[in-house]
Amino acid sequence: MRRAAGFTLVELLVAMTVVAIVGVIALDGLNRVIDQQSTARERAERWREVQLAMRIVVQDLAQIHPRPTRAELGESYQPSLLASPNAQFALEISRGGWTNPAGFARGSVLRVAYDWEDSDDLLVRFHWPVMDRTFATPPIRTELLSGVTDVEMRFLDSTGNWHLDWPPLSSDPAMAFVMRPRAIDIAIEVEDFGRLSRLVETSN
Repeated sequence: MRRAAGFTLVELLVAMTVVAIVGVIALDGLNRVIDQQSTARERAERWREVQLAMRIVVQDLAQIHPRPTRAELGESYQPSLLASPNAQFALEISRGGWTNPAGFARGSVLRVAYDWEDSDDLLVRFHWPVMDRTFATPPIRTELLSGVTDVEMRFLDSTGNWHLDWPPLSSDPAMAFVMRPRAIDIAIEVEDFGRLSRLVETSN
């Protein structure tokens, strides 16, 4: 009589071993794909954050308004654009075009400041609800972008010369409070994307 056909124990063990090896390889490949997708999503989200921050900065700089602001003690005025190592913030501007769809009793000019907190690698934006603030008017603080390792700015005057401070020391004192640069070159160094620069033409 013929014996019933079948697999031997050794053949079954070999087959199970092959299936297990193939399964491990497939699982490892699947994990790699999932990791790559997660990394791609994180990088895309990070890039959107960087783009949003740059867009906010560019929009602010493009709408500089010549309106000076009263100092907090009320005894003097600050220029419409102030960039000085001796100032409270790295950059402070009067920004026009502040939309008012709700019709609040306020003007259309907003006082905005930027500062780079190098201890935390943060680019921070400040703004005040009123133009002529006092010490009782704290700024509204927004952490605009993290991972910032350096920020550089320079300002182009009407004669085509670049300055690191504004108003320039050589400017007419009578015009220093309202004068605006023709363009602003800003460069932000981000740890995961490198140096990002924009040349912004102001509304001068």
